Amino acid sequence: MQTKRHCTLAAAALVLLATVRMPAHHGQAAYDLSKSVTVTGTVVELQFVNPHCIVIFDVKDEKGIAERWQGELTSPNRLLRAGWTAQSVKPGDRITLTGSRAKSGAPSLYITKAIANGQEFKTAPSH
Repeated sequence: MQTKRHCTLAAAALVLLATVRMPAHHGQAAYDLSKSVTVTGTVVELQFVNPHCIVIFDVKDEKGIAERWQGELTSPNRLLRAGWTAQSVKPGDRITLTGSRAKSGAPSLYITKAIANGQEFKTAPSH
């Protein structure tokens, strides 16, 4: 009888846990959304993958020393609907990105505007 009662309580707990809304992944939580920065560099790689597309690029400082940066975009699905493809930016392309810098101070930003080789790319589909 005791075992049946424990099994019933465990099953009820599992059902309740299954209905609790779990926090979703929020890619912007690591970024300071109150400030915007613009950086220009050279594309090293575009990772057109889920859950977020990533642009890896090198930015040269005033002394000509390159620093590796990472720019985060939305999902490939949303970028496709905004007009991007996996070949929109390629290694060697000149790119200017505007977005929110990482709160940690790391060379990383959440991209809100992208211009590559003089062409502006939307970072979200139009509604």
